[in-house]
Amino acid sequence: MYLIFRCDCGRALYAKEGVVTRKCVCGKTLKVKERRIFKKVETAEDASYTIQLMQEENYGKTGFMTADSMKFHRRF
Repeated sequence: MYLIFRCDCGRALYAKEGVVTRKCVCGKTLKVKERRIFKKVETAEDASYTIQLMQEENYGKTGFMTADSMKFHRRF
């Protein structure tokens, strides 16, 4: 079972049930027990997918785009 929660910086994280602490990429070490749990999922793959969806809600679509799908404005 994996627990999904947020850091104070807003990033969504997950940790395996029973883990005491988790470190966010912002540098903060979080005590999992003290965090509000948003969801519980069975597998790491489900947790990863749920995190992606939560991040997209906050920050929009994340991921790579091909160069032809982007609009470039070149100045000479």
